Amino acid sequence: MESEGSTGLAKSAAVKLSEMGERTKQLGTAMQDPNRQRRIILVIVCVALLLDNMLYMVIVPIIPEYLADLESEQEHAYKASHLNSSAFKSNKDNLDVQIGVLFASKAILQLLVNPFTGTFIDRVGYDIPLLIGLTIMFLSTCIFAFAENYGTLFFARSLQGLGSAFADTSGIAMIADKYTEEAERSRALGIALAFISFGSLVAPPFGGVLYQFAGKRVPFIVLACVCLADGFLLLTVIKPFTNRTRENMPVGTPIYRLMIDPYIVVVAGALTVCNIPLAFLEPTIANWMTTTMHASESEVGMTWLPAFFPHVLGVYMTVKLAAKYPNLQWFYGALGMVIIGASSCVVPACKTFGQLMLPLCGICFGIALVDTALLPTLAFLVDVRHVSVYGSVYAIADISYSVAYAMGPIVAGQIVHNLGFVQLNLGMGLVNVLYAPTLLFLRHVCQMKPSYSERNVLLEEGPQGLYDTIKMEERKSKKKGFSSAGNCVPIDENGLDAFREHGSYSEESSGPEYS
Repeated sequence: MESEGSTGLAKSAAVKLSEMGERTKQLGTAMQDPNRQRRIILVIVCVALLLDNMLYMVIVPIIPEYLADLESEQEHAYKASHLNSSAFKSNKDNLDVQIGVLFASKAILQLLVNPFTGTFIDRVGYDIPLLIGLTIMFLSTCIFAFAENYGTLFFARSLQGLGSAFADTSGIAMIADKYTEEAERSRALGIALAFISFGSLVAPPFGGVLYQFAGKRVPFIVLACVCLADGFLLLTVIKPFTNRTRENMPVGTPIYRLMIDPYIVVVAGALTVCNIPLAFLEPTIANWMTTTMHASESEVGMTWLPAFFPHVLGVYMTVKLAAKYPNLQWFYGALGMVIIGASSCVVPACKTFGQLMLPLCGICFGIALVDTALLPTLAFLVDVRHVSVYGSVYAIADISYSVAYAMGPIVAGQIVHNLGFVQLNLGMGLVNVLYAPTLLFLRHVCQMKPSYSERNVLLEEGPQGLYDTIKMEERKSKKKGFSSAGNCVPIDENGLDAFREHGSYSEESSGPEYS
């Protein structure tokens, strides 16, 4: 009887193992589906962007008070040892400068490293740099959690900039590569921007509440755990270290050539200018609210949170409008810059916390219009004027953001001190309004024709590398129709430009010609 029972248990265990194996096999088969795989990739990238921006902003309510506590401990030590307190006073006078430098260190290092990470991403693909970025961000978050002095905090903040240079650039570039249709690309990048906005706006209250009730380490430990989970998901789904041929990947356009492309320069300038109000207000608005409207700490902490909803609304509206009228992307960006400029000029006129919410919502709504319209435009410009490898071009976009956020914590305080808060906002508003007409330069971008280069010929023979696989599937899925980059120019069943026979295209040129 015992042998029969053990035999039955063994059979039951074998059946369960067989069922588990079948489910694992089905899951693996499902993961091979391109549509499902790229949705999961979008989730991985969005979580990485969310983490990066939460770590960037979570220290806003934590670090000033934490550094003040460290200064207080040093003061007691000086008094206990009966030493001259002049050194302490000098250090306390520089506390604001230390906070500004600490906040800016991430963007400064990111700015310096991005040209190299963009080239690295173009050489090795998007998955390994994304894993490197997540690993560095995890280490940075752990160091933040256990740091006990200013030097360690500065190192952790700078290390985060290095991780962001890998994770942000490779993540956005991966989305652009996986979503080749312009409408799908705009929608996917819009979702990523919504996660960026959510991370930036929810992080201060998230960090402030956990810091008050659970201590300094808890917010960073929570973020470190999420980062670790996202890294394991990346290893499971994308498998960046599997044996696959990387030698046949197309060679991307060098970043220095992209930096002198006039269209890319205009887009990069718009991304920098539109983010200046946000970057300059974040380190200065709290002190202004305290002195002019006697705002409470809770009101200061909740200042930016309502702006998340108009930001998401701006993303949604731009994605919908871009799907119907793709030739007006430049107009959506210009309109966003005008809204940002007008909202910035209104900020100093606000007398209450409720009034202040409206122009801040306007700034975030305008930024959503600019980012959602122009980030897909960068990918389209690379498609039609260069080679469809996106690491370097989105490194340029990351540089544009970093310029604004590197200057903000350091320059904004000096402007307020020397000229005043009103002049700061009027200047930022005027710069945005004056830059908006520059986007007229992009009004004919949608009429550009995709290049028929040697790489397009190779695609007819089958996918050769990491980036060509999805494009080959797109080519197979529709023999006739429109090009995948923008849906603006018809192509025939061989992928040839319909205008080519009229002599408006030159095969020997490195990029497209324009009619």
